[in-house]
Amino acid sequence: MIRVNSLHVKERLLPLSFQCQAGEILHVVGPNGSGKSTLLSALAGVIDYAGDVFLDDFDIKKNSLSELALRRAYLSQSEKPAFNLDVFQYLALSLPINSSLHDSKVKEAVKLFTHLLKIDDKLHRSIHQLSGGEWQRVRLAGSCLQVWPAINPYAQLLILDEPGAPLDIAQEGMLYQLIAKMAQEGLAVVMANHDLNRSLQNANKVLLLEQGVVQSIGEPTEVLSEENLRNVFNTSVRCVSLDGKPYLVFD
Repeated sequence: MIRVNSLHVKERLLPLSFQCQAGEILHVVGPNGSGKSTLLSALAGVIDYAGDVFLDDFDIKKNSLSELALRRAYLSQSEKPAFNLDVFQYLALSLPINSSLHDSKVKEAVKLFTHLLKIDDKLHRSIHQLSGGEWQRVRLAGSCLQVWPAINPYAQLLILDEPGAPLDIAQEGMLYQLIAKMAQEGLAVVMANHDLNRSLQNANKVLLLEQGVVQSIGEPTEVLSEENLRNVFNTSVRCVSLDGKPYLVFD
């Protein structure tokens, strides 16, 4: 479980508190510049913050990046690195410390994620020869390998910053299958997201931010109400029902 108490990042994020249980998927939503990436960076322990972030009794602030890497994986919004690697080399670097590609459990995990994300035919291709969507799927596979419980018993949290942004519609479907699988294995998943209908359908909890201030947190249908979205996004929105499921329509 992740426990956040009075987390505060200077003028970018005002104090906020919440919890995310093991196996729970929390979507962080809000307009551009609302503080989503700042919040995720703080949860990952890669920027300074005031307040407390705990994974059970593990204090994010008081541990080294190598210790953090065993407990959480953090997929940021980033470009390809300047140095060159083949895909299999990148995935090998993503493995938990003391893991080896020769281990049977690691081989099974690599096979699982590369097949699920349809990159098993790209293992010997340079990362600089990949399209944006292919590179994002490789990065997703690496993040999941880092905290896959079968090869990392310390893993607790997967943090994803706009993971669907470079993906097409079919690839997005893979993404949400992947996220559901990670949660089913007992990981807490915290992700920033722009697709509010995906949040409505796939999140267990939603946190709505505006200009660094939490506007609402709770069940998706409560947080993503017409009133809340009109106030935060300053646009007209209707919630309709299709095949018994709620959908948001922006006018």
